[in-house]
Amino acid sequence: IMNKTENNFSRQYKKQIAAVIVILLSAFLGIGSRSAKFPLPDFFKLYTGDTMWALAFYAFFTLLLCRSKQWTVFSVTLAFSILIEVSQLWHPSWPEYIRNYKLGGLLLGYGFHWSDLFATLAAAVWVRSSFP
Repeated sequence: IMNKTENNFSRQYKKQIAAVIVILLSAFLGIGSRSAKFPLPDFFKLYTGDTMWALAFYAFFTLLLCRSKQWTVFSVTLAFSILIEVSQLWHPSWPEYIRNYKLGGLLLGYGFHWSDLFATLAAAVWVRSSFP
């Protein structure tokens, strides 16, 4: 018989494994949605990448803040997403240097778009309500 501590550890471990899988899957789907190899309708091309970006960061913050309440993870993800999106209005040399690299551009984005802000907000709300 497992005691309560072992059961909590097992549950936490499963949650962490699921978060890593979500990060990898959302990165694959988000990057793939912008590829010409996967012909998607314009709506999906426009919003899937940002939605998957927010999903990946929700999972990342679930890992990072593993003992926090879900509303805390949601709030941090939302604040981080808004900060990253608004930072695209700011163009000093060091963020531009980071954005010149493929990974840096994927993480920081290339330009501010209201649709990106909408997609990350919608994704954060969707993720919070869908994944307890």
